[in-house]
Amino acid sequence: MESIKQAIRAYIEENFFQGQTGVLQDDQALLSSGIIDSVSALQLVSFIEEQFGIEFQAHEVDEENLNTVDTIVNFINSKRA
Repeated sequence: MESIKQAIRAYIEENFFQGQTGVLQDDQALLSSGIIDSVSALQLVSFIEEQFGIEFQAHEVDEENLNTVDTIVNFINSKRA
């Protein structure tokens, strides 16, 4: 699970967190804070699908599953179970 978290955090930091102050926290809001917008969310979904071999359904691309690193990791683990 830690390697999943590291990969997600690294991707977000490299692609969306640039220019932000501080360190990305695992429970930091991404969508509701504006770090990730709707276009960025689709890019993140594409990365997750390719990297972890899962497929999002349209209704799963939302704040409930993508708002923090922790919720993303939990979602990936639930899809892989």
